[in-house]
Amino acid sequence: MAKNKKNPLRAELSRLLRKHPRTATMELLLPDILGILRGKRIRRPSFEKTCDEGFSFCAGTTLMSSLGEVLPGMIGDGDGDPDIPCYLVPGSLAPIPWVKRPTLQALFRMYDVTGEPFFGDSRAVLERAIEPLGKMGLSVVMATELEFYLLDANASMPTQKSSEVPGLGRPQPGPQVYIPDDLWDIESFMNDLYDACEAQGIPADTATSEYAPAQFEINLVHVDDPVLACDHAVLLKRAIKAIAKKHGFVACFMAKPFAEDSGNGLHIHMSLVDRNGKNYFSHGRDKLASPPFSARLQHAVGGLLKTMPEATAIFAPNANSYRRLQPEYFAPVDLNWGVNHRAVAIRIPQSDAGNLRFEHRPAGADANPYLVTAAIAAGVHHGLKNKIDPGRMVEEGEKVTLKTRIPDRWDAAIDKFERGKVLPHYLGKRFCHYYALNRRGESRQFHNTITEVDFDWYLRVV
Repeated sequence: MAKNKKNPLRAELSRLLRKHPRTATMELLLPDILGILRGKRIRRPSFEKTCDEGFSFCAGTTLMSSLGEVLPGMIGDGDGDPDIPCYLVPGSLAPIPWVKRPTLQALFRMYDVTGEPFFGDSRAVLERAIEPLGKMGLSVVMATELEFYLLDANASMPTQKSSEVPGLGRPQPGPQVYIPDDLWDIESFMNDLYDACEAQGIPADTATSEYAPAQFEINLVHVDDPVLACDHAVLLKRAIKAIAKKHGFVACFMAKPFAEDSGNGLHIHMSLVDRNGKNYFSHGRDKLASPPFSARLQHAVGGLLKTMPEATAIFAPNANSYRRLQPEYFAPVDLNWGVNHRAVAIRIPQSDAGNLRFEHRPAGADANPYLVTAAIAAGVHHGLKNKIDPGRMVEEGEKVTLKTRIPDRWDAAIDKFERGKVLPHYLGKRFCHYYALNRRGESRQFHNTITEVDFDWYLRVV
């Protein structure tokens, strides 16, 4: 990657240092294969050189397990853990409001020795996946919705920080979904979070209390750059965790932290815009009588449903992810779609012709948003290219009898991913090989771990 003589990073750096002159440290951040931010800190004497020339970092960083370990067969396993070139992402420099001393942060990305984007870098995987849509003259407009729990940081085990009934000191029973009072009870947290997002350029918007005690959702504003939208998602998660810690909470993004309560989802709203700035789903030769959108939206949904079984290992990347995929808890388990219906995998929200979009609901909040978006873009293009019929639409208000046609066990999902015929063309064969190897290795490690449940179930009776 050649050094840009008019490096925008230097202008960003100068602007931030004028505003925060006592800044002495910068955190450099990279989302790994699971969307976990990893990286290092540098000191002020290295700021300008890093902006101009980049730096080197371990290639295997992107391919580690959720424990931060090198799994068998990954880069770093017996090959000396080679370094590769890394460069900061323009536009990503921002202050970190929650630390004690003025500190900046920046995202970075990896390149191989030839100067091409590194195959294991989530950002590069997404860029590759959206290229076919770009060749059709289409741009992606999207936003993410993240669900999470606030837990009591002082409890001896994971405990929801539930609102209490006034005067009784007991937790409020029932989910109390969408009740404003729950947001009042965390007002200081929310105020600090929105302040942090504003300082970091994260377009956090609507907040709601969700369908469980101490569960919340924060939506991000739609942007016309899917990579930037995913940057916003990982940085919002980081900010939520940091601000929660300051207020005596633990922010939990596990897909299913509590067996009897709703799981945490990562919902992605996406539309396509053509070269003329028109919503691609709203017009075209083939019209549907009801509702009023073009057959293009049908075909995009058809591709999403067709590729969903092989993409589930991305939407549900961890062991805990599959505890969420149960029909009783508003999590998608079937290959279905419908308008204004929350029991389907692909929901078409109520909208006008200008913002017609689909909501993709299968992914958990524990998933990597770059890879989730890459798999969605692959499904959309595959459906448009092959004019795939999504099947009958679930009507608004219809009672749905669900069939489990999305893999609901981890190894079964990895099997379908490995046998997938579509995603390797979009995400890259090498990446798909390493992703399956990585997830299979962690699955084996997880299932070989002896837990308390083993003793509870079997110690006395067998």
